[in-house]
Amino acid sequence: MPAIITNKFRIHNSEQFSESFSEASPNVYYLAIGRPQAWGTSTRPDGRTEYQGSDVAAPTPIDSIQDEFYSFDDFLAAKRVTSSDVSYVIPRRNWTSGTVYDYYRHDYGNFVTGSTSSVVTANSGATALYDATFYVMTDDYNVYKCLDNNGGVASTVKPTGTSNSILTTSPDGYKWKYMYSLSAAQRQNFLSTDFIAVATNSTVSAAAVNGGIDIVKIKSAGSGYTTSSGSTISAIPIRGDGSGGVASVTLTGGAITAVTVTSAGTGYTYGYIRNADILAGTNAGGAGSGAELDVIIPPKNINTSGNPGGHGADAVKELGGYFVMLNVNFEGAETSNTGDFTVDNDFRRVALIRDPDSGGSAASSTTLRNTKAILLSSASGTFTVDEEINQATTGAVGKVVEHDTSNNILYYVQTRHNDAGADSNGNLTAFTGTNTITGQSSSVTATPSSSSSTVDSIAFSSGYAGSELDADTGDVLYIENRSPITRASDQTENVKLIIEF
Repeated sequence: MPAIITNKFRIHNSEQFSESFSEASPNVYYLAIGRPQAWGTSTRPDGRTEYQGSDVAAPTPIDSIQDEFYSFDDFLAAKRVTSSDVSYVIPRRNWTSGTVYDYYRHDYGNFVTGSTSSVVTANSGATALYDATFYVMTDDYNVYKCLDNNGGVASTVKPTGTSNSILTTSPDGYKWKYMYSLSAAQRQNFLSTDFIAVATNSTVSAAAVNGGIDIVKIKSAGSGYTTSSGSTISAIPIRGDGSGGVASVTLTGGAITAVTVTSAGTGYTYGYIRNADILAGTNAGGAGSGAELDVIIPPKNINTSGNPGGHGADAVKELGGYFVMLNVNFEGAETSNTGDFTVDNDFRRVALIRDPDSGGSAASSTTLRNTKAILLSSASGTFTVDEEINQATTGAVGKVVEHDTSNNILYYVQTRHNDAGADSNGNLTAFTGTNTITGQSSSVTATPSSSSSTVDSIAFSSGYAGSELDADTGDVLYIENRSPITRASDQTENVKLIIEF
């Protein structure tokens, strides 16, 4: 049976996700960075090898339980994503002079009357509204919806103004509807080369007319039409399930060359103009046939303020806001939470985690350190980042993330592979006691402290501190593998994650 999941379902899902950050009992989301060691072949505890790409060509993540578990192994840290870091977005379409823009229609993709072999198609070739180029953002950061492209000519006059009325840009003949403007915060946080924030302007929404007709397009001009005087027939009713819609037509050589809506009316979900009503209109000559006029129906967008529809009532729904952007900055070492984000190593993975635990309960801190830490009482030198470390007495294996010589702290991760975490028996064994730790590349040896104290905001118990992000908790919703990103104390990495529903 033919079936379809509609765009409204996609928008519903984007709404549910966006609302989950701020509702009464919200989900808690963290954006994590990880994978300090280079991509390459790794050895599993059973002796088999796994290809993991290279730093030039990172491996494609696999949607598997194994990859979800393994991603926790080498996370470095995670930062909480708050509701202020979230926005609906739509594809960015800059207004550019000389471009032919599509116009809004309610029936793209529907069969052309009398034909099952063709459908209503935009000038761009799109057969679905949200694929059509029917809105633009100008260099003033104003967003407009195109209601009429003057028969498919190039737009040469930039739309300007924020009036609630339809904006006509002479001489190109385009008709635009102002929707909203990007605020300074939206431009800073939710504007990229490919996407822009979308939000409903309350003033525009309040002025929207539910089911009001603004545009009637000429499908066929007809012939033989006459008037009693002049070239205009007026007071032509727009039929349908609404009321109050009235139009007039302009004739040239007996054909209809322009249609003007003189009263938008209200409540239309379908509409049409009958030939008999044209012939009976004010100043009509009573002759003519063959005209076909398409009445363009505005969107039905029941929004949170209760406005049931009309152009501008709900910009998110009208412009296809089934994309959500998360914008998170990783600022140096995140000094408000000392030591959580290392600046001495790079990263190759970004992941979104929902509802993880920290210390055995639901995580809530702004940042979480995922590296493990050892407080050293002595060291023969400085461990090298990414080198393997071993503790011969216990068999423990790990990878160095950072050696903080100022505070005598060694940060490391343990993965579920022989070359980065599993011991010679294939077990993930913890570093313990004051047993000597040796760097396999640097040959540095170090003795863990037996002290239970707080150093650099980290609470050590007998010289050891576990990660703040509890392993394998919550749901990993997104994983991106990439080439290495080098960090620095005076550097900020801005991550804009766009999720399409």
